[in-house]
Amino acid sequence: MKKLAALLMLATALSAPSVAMARDVSIQTSLVQYAGHAAYLAVYLTNPDGSYNSTLWVSGQKSKYYGDLRGWARAVSSGGSLNLDGITGASVGSGETLTVHANLADTLLDAGYQIRVDSAVENGGQYADDAVIDLTSTPVTVSGTGYVNTISLGL
Repeated sequence: MKKLAALLMLATALSAPSVAMARDVSIQTSLVQYAGHAAYLAVYLTNPDGSYNSTLWVSGQKSKYYGDLRGWARAVSSGGSLNLDGITGASVGSGETLTVHANLADTLLDAGYQIRVDSAVENGGQYADDAVIDLTSTPVTVSGTGYVNTISLGL
């Protein structure tokens, strides 16, 4: 019995480094103060070459407005099917904050991947790449160019 336990411990110790590690990443997006309807947001990950990787969150539940999130919609449409089950929520109002949690592989950190936020408001503006932040192993905050005031990455 002791030999079996020792073998299991040795096998675990040898195989553990090869297991891919992932961590919870929080993406906090705060919006500027503006007049009008709540904003639709698409929070998504792009590869080092700028191509679409995956959707992390979509705020706003009326799919007829998803096309207004132009950068994300263009990227998703070139990637094939769209599965948003479990990653949508209410639109985000003026001055409010949205926090998205994602479980991302450690290999994506400091490897050129980026998190992008597109924003749009009904009867308002549309901003592809409203905020873009590098996926790094250190917390960082950047400013947006449209409805996004700031986007912060926390680990």
